[in-house]
Amino acid sequence: MCNLWRTRISLSSRLNNMKPIALNGHERAITRVRYNPEGDLLFSCAKDIHPTVWFALNGERLGTYEGHTGAVWCLDVNWDTSKVLTGAGDNSCRLWDCETGKCINTFDTKSAVRTCGFTYSGNTLFYSTDKAMGNMCQIFLYDVRDPQQMKDNDPYLKIPVTTPKVTSAIASGLDKYILTGHEDGSLVKWQMETGEKIHSVQEHSRQVIDVQPSKNSKMVITASKDNTAKMFDADTLELLKTYKTERPVNSAAISPNKDHVVLGGGQEAMDVTTTSSRIGKFDARFFHLIFEEEFGRVKGHFGPINSLAYSPDGMGYTSGGEDGYVRIHTFDAQFHEFEFEY
Repeated sequence: MCNLWRTRISLSSRLNNMKPIALNGHERAITRVRYNPEGDLLFSCAKDIHPTVWFALNGERLGTYEGHTGAVWCLDVNWDTSKVLTGAGDNSCRLWDCETGKCINTFDTKSAVRTCGFTYSGNTLFYSTDKAMGNMCQIFLYDVRDPQQMKDNDPYLKIPVTTPKVTSAIASGLDKYILTGHEDGSLVKWQMETGEKIHSVQEHSRQVIDVQPSKNSKMVITASKDNTAKMFDADTLELLKTYKTERPVNSAAISPNKDHVVLGGGQEAMDVTTTSSRIGKFDARFFHLIFEEEFGRVKGHFGPINSLAYSPDGMGYTSGGEDGYVRIHTFDAQFHEFEFEY
């Protein structure tokens, strides 16, 4: 135990010495940050109407994707960084050409688009809509290779969600399944070909805000308003680990090259103006993946952290906050060289 304690102090000091790049390109709270698979580009969206792409190395802004008229809640990029998908509160999901910023396709919906994404191959895209204005929550799936589906706004599959609405979602199982987190804290696995509900678990007591896979997609981590993040087997949905905090967890990510996870959150946004940043606990928190022990924190945001993403090479991570800033952090060499003493 003494060795673990010394390890925690050493790693924490290394994290506190990092000098992040702060990106001030959004006018409102950040809702999602994502790296492309190569890790050279960083994508962000916010409650403003300007999804943005940056150089991950130096934070230079390459451009924005113009067309949405409401808060952009979600985004994803496909495997070869040729297309970007965004979903917004203006009742639309949009497909963009990554390089030119041109809108390739607009999917009009009857309520806000809360989640969206590409499958592993990039051949299928999906998005989910909110339960609102008399419309039920639904998951829509399109084959990107079929121009008729895209032109007619006619998905090959619609999955009606009779349970509480979908609040987070990712593709899983090499184009076979979709994993969805729900408002009631449940995690559901859907068959992409038939829309059949394969499996469901409810390990969280409150809303699941974020779901992210491990690098090999064997595990997923969920972030919830019940003050915990939980690790699951992506295939069986067996609960593997629980990481506990004293505040809502808005986002969690798994390191691609270390036995680490990072959690971000903070108190509810509506209470932020009456609380100092120190009391609000707006720092990113690092836990050991196996031992579930917290070993370090990184401060910087002046509001809750809404989204986190590790760089694909594990050399750093990015956070997006309620303060509208995107912060790119790079670990120093000593951090990578350090080994836990068991």
